[in-house]
Order: sequence, then C-alpha cells, then structure tokens
Amino acid sequence: MFQDSPIYDRLIAECGDVPTQVRREAERVSRELELVMRPAQSPGYDRPHSPGTGWQRTAMLPGPRAQ
Repeated sequence: MFQDSPIYDRLIAECGDVPTQVRREAERVSRELELVMRPAQSPGYDRPHSPGTGWQRTAMLPGPRAQ
C-alpha cells in the first residue's frame, strides 16, 4: 500500500500495523455476525442458549432511585 514510505515504515515499527489489525478484527466480527444472524437450517431447530448471555429486562422496584 505505502511502498518506499519511511514515515509509514517508522509508524509501523513504533505502533504496529494498526490498519491490518483493524481489518482482521472487522473480518472476525463479520464472520461471527454471519453465524449468529444465519436463519435456522431445519424446522424445529433451536439455537443453543445459555442463561444470562442474552438481553434481559428487569423490573425496577417502586420508590426513589439511587443516584
């Protein structure tokens, strides 16, 4: 991408190849999202669910709220 660029080479040496790290992480997240968002493969199939890992709404008790 930046051939013969001493400034870019120095930044990579000092900070690591941040653009490559970000790209890899974005690809990993994209793969995970594809897996999670994929519709069920067969009728009656239910994805495994572990308690406490999803969003859960809890009721608030009456009275003043703690600040």
